[in-house]
This record gives sequence, structure tokens and C-alpha cells, in this order.
Amino acid sequence: MPNRPAGPAPTRAAVLVASVLTVDAGLHLYWTTGATWPAADDRSLSYAVLGTDVPFTPPILLPLVALLLTAAAFVLARTRRPRPLLFRVGTLTVTAGLALRAVAGVYWLFAKETGTAFYWLNLVLYTPLCAVLAVAALRVARWKDAARAR
Repeated sequence: MPNRPAGPAPTRAAVLVASVLTVDAGLHLYWTTGATWPAADDRSLSYAVLGTDVPFTPPILLPLVALLLTAAAFVLARTRRPRPLLFRVGTLTVTAGLALRAVAGVYWLFAKETGTAFYWLNLVLYTPLCAVLAVAALRVARWKDAARAR
């Protein structure tokens, strides 16, 4: 395997990943209040976001909010402190999670009904976004700073 290029931190990639994960955490935090925007009700929201009926309650959503914010922090920390193994492993874990969601999204394109909101959101938004974020997170994880390369 070729050596990774040494150089400046892939800050744009890290900010992209962290920003999307933080916005997603914000949406989930908003839904803990009982709000269902952009859907009309809990059931519609669940089917649009997950393709199945799952309660959008604080005990389910708050751990997800914490996970999303932790993932964002790991990716950003990797560009600030590249040497700690913890940040690299954390960023690789974020990469794996995003890649897994992208692969699952491809599977769901063939396994779910085509007329649903989830199908179209998965096709147009969720899967492509997860694929792009997985590549960006991998770039951050693989980065080697110039000082370390010498």
C-alpha cells in the first residue's frame, strides 16, 4: 500500500463530516421535544427517516444524539491532534459506520417499496450523503501530518 501523503490536515473534509453529523444530532435533539417536522406525525416521521415504525422518544434519541456529537468530535480532533491513536481509531470507526450505512442504503434500494418517502429519501439523500461522508472521514483518518512524516 502506498504511503499516505504528508501535509496539511484535511480540515475541509473533517468540517464537512462534523457539520453534517452535528446537524443530524440537532434534528434528533429537536425530535426529542415531540416535534415531528418535517413530517405530519410520529409515524410518518419514523417511516420517512427509518422506513419502519420506531418511537421517536428521548430514551431512543438522546443516545443517538450523544453518539453523533461524539463522532463529530473525533473527526475534528483528528485534524487538531493527529498523533493520538484514539482519534485515528475513532475516525476510522466513524468511517466504518458511515460506509455501513451507505451499503445498507444500497441494499434497501432493492429491498424496500419504491413508492415510499423513505425509498426516495434513501436514494436521493441518505445513501449518497453517507457515501460522501465515509470517503471524507477516511481521508481524515488516513492523514499523516508533515511533522510526523519526517
